Amino acid sequence: MTLQLTPDTAEARKARGAFFTPPELCRYVADWAIRSASDEVLEPSCGQAAFLLAAGERLDTLAAVAGDIRSGERGIELHQVELHGVELHRDSARQAEAFVRSAGYKARVLAGDFFLVPPNGRYDAVIGNPPYVRYQDFAGEARSRSREAALRAGVSLTRLASSWAAFTVHSALFLKPGGRLGLVLPAELLSVNYAAEVRRFLMQRFRRVRLMLFTERVFPGVQEEVVLLLADGYGHGPADHCELQQVRSAVELSGAAPLIRTWKPDPVEGKWTRSLLSTAALETHLTIERSGYFTTLQSWGETTLGMVTGNNKYFALPADRASELGLRSDELLPLSPPGSRHLRGLTFTVAAHQQLTSTGSSTSLFRPPRQPSRAARRYIQIGERLGVHTAYKCRVRTPWWRVPLVAPCDVLLTYMNADSPRLCANHAGTHHLNSVHGVYLRPELRELGIDLLPLGALTSMTLLSAETVGRAYGGGMLKLEPKEADRLAVPEPDVLRNARTALAAIRPQVAARLSRPGGLAEAVALVDDILLVGELGIAASEVKSLRDAHVELAARRAARGGASRALARAR
Repeated sequence: MTLQLTPDTAEARKARGAFFTPPELCRYVADWAIRSASDEVLEPSCGQAAFLLAAGERLDTLAAVAGDIRSGERGIELHQVELHGVELHRDSARQAEAFVRSAGYKARVLAGDFFLVPPNGRYDAVIGNPPYVRYQDFAGEARSRSREAALRAGVSLTRLASSWAAFTVHSALFLKPGGRLGLVLPAELLSVNYAAEVRRFLMQRFRRVRLMLFTERVFPGVQEEVVLLLADGYGHGPADHCELQQVRSAVELSGAAPLIRTWKPDPVEGKWTRSLLSTAALETHLTIERSGYFTTLQSWGETTLGMVTGNNKYFALPADRASELGLRSDELLPLSPPGSRHLRGLTFTVAAHQQLTSTGSSTSLFRPPRQPSRAARRYIQIGERLGVHTAYKCRVRTPWWRVPLVAPCDVLLTYMNADSPRLCANHAGTHHLNSVHGVYLRPELRELGIDLLPLGALTSMTLLSAETVGRAYGGGMLKLEPKEADRLAVPEPDVLRNARTALAAIRPQVAARLSRPGGLAEAVALVDDILLVGELGIAASEVKSLRDAHVELAARRAARGGASRALARAR
């Protein structure tokens, strides 16, 4: 009988986080997870049943070895074990079941929301690729059901959690004691704060946790980095360490992937990004961290978001446009223009601000007083005709055209970075938008830190720390939110105080190198020699391990850049 199916469009699949997994990856997960011809298998979000088909092949192989294959009525080799799946899209569920049966395997695919399926603890293996829907699009009843499902396992997820987090926890509850979980997950598992309880759950519930890392993108056209989670021995935990393996791509999974090393998360719910470091780099990193010579950026002061205008093109004005509008000087505030390209050096000076102004950058913020001038009222009317006032951030404030003020900071911190976050002294005294962060130094540290902290933070230790506390984002960018910036490893005040003269001597050389494309590495080498080797007495070979680790992590991040903004989930 021919199935009559409602078309499942690319747009519909994307909305529910559904994309398609390379067959090599499906086979690898099935071969790892299924170890007996009698194993019961579930694919909890099966799409076109790629994992179930791989499971059928694996069961056939194992059955052939055990002499346990029987022939079907039409001569098709039919294994006795029924494969199970769940799929949200009803017609896709029917099609998936038909695919598996046409391949000669028994199958039953339930159409419905996986979060509404009560866990039964019956499966030897749960394999697949959970839907990846970001929190912005994962709302309402769907979010509520997911959080309730995770709570059954004692895992409380925040409202920022994407769909895969609860899906991972709920999937594990379908395993029998000793069962195996093989899932393709976003690399967010390693780094994002909301995944902390998922990381804790995995380490506590499973006897063995292995992460397979990829140095290239697994899914063409998808920005998000993925990892392969292979968790063994459900209910027999806790695991006391993670195992790490790495391959270049899914195609290379069939080869023998060497074990990079084992790694013990401390604490288990903390970010696992440091698991990517070499043994030498991790040991050096931990030695410096425990020495007390480095501290966190938070100990120097407070890092905050910049001003949110609701429409930067309207509120951030070039000088000639402000003059053309006839705006008064008291209706404009000096502004570090949107973006952060101008903040790659050590200082942002008055002269630099003036140079940007003369070349047409948007260096003024439109923020009239409570009684705007006639010219300002005309510009406000222009904004209303353009619909600026209807943007969310504008319509929730009164009046809509008065941007909430954030005071000028001591140090500007870039937070979307192709190479590494930069600290830049705000000698221009400008306000800043939310395209950068502001660091407000503690009063007792301001005189020391405003110039020395941006320079002293140019060490391999800090650059590597940025890769481990930050998050790889679309296009290979490194994103650093304020709470993540708080944990950035920077030199302790006394270290900079003791090295003040030596740092001042190399400052011109460092500034010159930062002004050149590709000069960051040379600038960091200069500061490393002064602080890490000279001041702290760290061996040059150990500093090199930090430098190499930073290069490797940055290269992994950059390797996934340049793709489309599609969300990752495959089957």
